[in-house]
Amino acid sequence: MKSKLYFTAIMFLGMMGVSNAQAQNPECMTNLSIFSEHSKVKNYDAAYEPWKMVYETCPQLNNAIYVYGERILKDKMKKATGADKEQFANDLMGLYDNKLKHFSSKTTQGETDVDKAMVMYDNKMADDAKMYSMLNDAFEKDKENFTNPKALYIYFSSLVDEHKAGRKDLQEVFDVYDAVTEKIEVENEKITGKIAKLLPKEEAGTLTSKEKSRLKAYNSYSGAYGKIAGSIDSKLGPLADCSNLIPLYEKSFEEKKGDVVWVKRAVGLMFNKECTDDPLFQKLFEAQLALDPSADAYVYGGTLKMKNGDSSGALADFDKALSLETDNDKKSKIAYKVAVINKRKGSKSTARKYAQKAIDANPSNGRAYLLIANLYATSANSCGTSAFEKRAIYWKAADMARKAGRVDPSLSGSSSQAANSYSSKAPSKEMIFSSGMAGKTVTFNCWVGGSVKVPSL
Repeated sequence: MKSKLYFTAIMFLGMMGVSNAQAQNPECMTNLSIFSEHSKVKNYDAAYEPWKMVYETCPQLNNAIYVYGERILKDKMKKATGADKEQFANDLMGLYDNKLKHFSSKTTQGETDVDKAMVMYDNKMADDAKMYSMLNDAFEKDKENFTNPKALYIYFSSLVDEHKAGRKDLQEVFDVYDAVTEKIEVENEKITGKIAKLLPKEEAGTLTSKEKSRLKAYNSYSGAYGKIAGSIDSKLGPLADCSNLIPLYEKSFEEKKGDVVWVKRAVGLMFNKECTDDPLFQKLFEAQLALDPSADAYVYGGTLKMKNGDSSGALADFDKALSLETDNDKKSKIAYKVAVINKRKGSKSTARKYAQKAIDANPSNGRAYLLIANLYATSANSCGTSAFEKRAIYWKAADMARKAGRVDPSLSGSSSQAANSYSSKAPSKEMIFSSGMAGKTVTFNCWVGGSVKVPSL
């Protein structure tokens, strides 16, 4: 039996990769095979002792020690209470440190620090001050590998709670908010880019089993980022009202007006929170224009011109912004901002034009699809002569809303909610039957244009 287990371990290591001469220890080799087999079937109690022996005796033997060790210790923590639970939590944090020490190619400092912080959070081993300190250090030391959605939320949430307790100032809250939301956007863009490559194959029914698994994982992770982004905005809440933003930025303006990062974040947040009527917005815009006459600056300049009634000048600035930007993701964001500005102004056709430009630049821009859906839905009363025709526009709006969640799963919640709301306002089965329109086409002669096919009963 022992020789069989030894042979199994040799085969296992051949697949997983042997780290060093510790593979010459037959007892470690045998126990590696034993705990691996138990772990694969989630028999973690049986896996614990052989795993512990290998971990303590041959910590460099194989990365499986750390992959399965994490699962084993989490299972122990789940079943334990009191001091035992805390001990297993400390063991797990030690495991993360040792993985970084012995298998640094399999993890990073940022991932290690975040994993340890999450153990402390989940087991109530740290207060808000400690959590914020740990996660802030991790974010600043290794931002690139700080990708855990839950950790990003706790990082920001603990800071807000510290601010409410009077221990952190509001400026730090805004600084971290900007940094965290930018990080979420960057990570979600990476995921939606991967999703975009797989969607055509999914629609064609040619996805391999591995690709189906990947797409499912991408959708799940993007959805998690969407939920966290919404939670972060909710946590920020009224702290970012214009009544708080304006005096804070006004107070810091003279000192910070030469800091391009501060200026760009300030003007961006004021734009997003619709604080553009205050004279401070123009001061910030002019400061950004002097420091960094980039595409975004022309967007804000166009915003001011639009507010002053200079629509043609505003559109010229918007188009200038798009012509300056060469990065498609950034161009898409700019076009979306312009679409939002025109939507606020009531220029629906122009808003759709720029929303479509946003989609053309980045087909994964789900927000642009949601904006177009809203434009369609709010045009129902002006797009048809009969009640049936007017309500038919909601089918078109619902279809656009669904596309938003399909190309960007981080928006799946708001996408589904919008689509369901629009669908509920579309003609009912009874209306379709009584009108005799089943399977026919409704053409829209308003600014929306195009048509929809009425569902068959």
